[in-house]
Amino acid sequence: MARSHLTLAALATTAVAGLDAVASAAFGSATEGDFDSALITGRDGRHWIIRVPRSEAAEAEQSADLVALRALSTGVRSRLPFTVSSFAGQIPVSGTRAVVYEFVYGSKLGLGEMRGREGLAASIGRAIAAVHSLPTSFIADAGLPVLSPVEILRSSVTIMDRASATGLVPAALLGRWERAAEDSALWQFAPTVINGTLAADSFLSAGDEVTGVLGWSGLSVGDPARDLHWLLGARGDATDTAIDSYIRTRGTSDRQLTQRAMLYRELEIAKWLLHGTQERSTDIVDDAVAMLHGLLDSVQGDMGQALGHNTMPVLDVDQVEDMLDHRQRSY
Repeated sequence: MARSHLTLAALATTAVAGLDAVASAAFGSATEGDFDSALITGRDGRHWIIRVPRSEAAEAEQSADLVALRALSTGVRSRLPFTVSSFAGQIPVSGTRAVVYEFVYGSKLGLGEMRGREGLAASIGRAIAAVHSLPTSFIADAGLPVLSPVEILRSSVTIMDRASATGLVPAALLGRWERAAEDSALWQFAPTVINGTLAADSFLSAGDEVTGVLGWSGLSVGDPARDLHWLLGARGDATDTAIDSYIRTRGTSDRQLTQRAMLYRELEIAKWLLHGTQERSTDIVDDAVAMLHGLLDSVQGDMGQALGHNTMPVLDVDQVEDMLDHRQRSY
């Protein structure tokens, strides 16, 4: 049963020394999502968020997020053009723990809100570029993952192999992914600091400027394309504007960035299939299979154009985005 915002306010007051809560409100859905959450207002006017995980997966995500937030020191944060939340306190509750964070101000985005807002799309590109421009040394110092291109490729191949083993992925898609995996030029890139879990709702904004980025459980050194694959669902000029702004800000010469991002986006459907098989959910598996066949239809006319370094496939990402909307809300 979901905890009330009054219960969460009492927990927050105990978890954070000196916090005198004068108001609280439910934050997020009371029945859906991975956390019981509340917005707490202190007597000094400051705001806080308290979250209690509803599942083991949410608890693991919260723990990883805390490690990442501690790794993002004041010096590292000063290099970012937006605010990152800070850990404020915690308290055990019902076999897990309630964690209190400083509130980050801004409006949460939906993917559709980027369309027609060139300034916002450009700000998102700059924000991602700032993350990727951070020094990689603090990631290793914090004991967070530092992956090489070879390790990243192996991880992608593992997903392909596991998806293939289900017997539910169209052979044409498997061939497309395998050709990308075998193209060595595609995997010649310099790993960077990445957030690792970015999506449209990771970003907070005021007007057309990004004010904050939420969710750092995937913080690591990895493929910068990993943080860009979700942008391919923004459709139209928003995607081009954000990626162009990213490239200008970083000055990257990675010519295969967009192709790897598209591959990662397609592999998200494979992950959804694997999630369904792991959970033994017929509904999820059927949904994933339908998405895979929809993806095949969207790229069928371009199957002769591999995701390799010689080509820039022209794909209809609209259908991919429509198929992934449900997965992103549920996974």
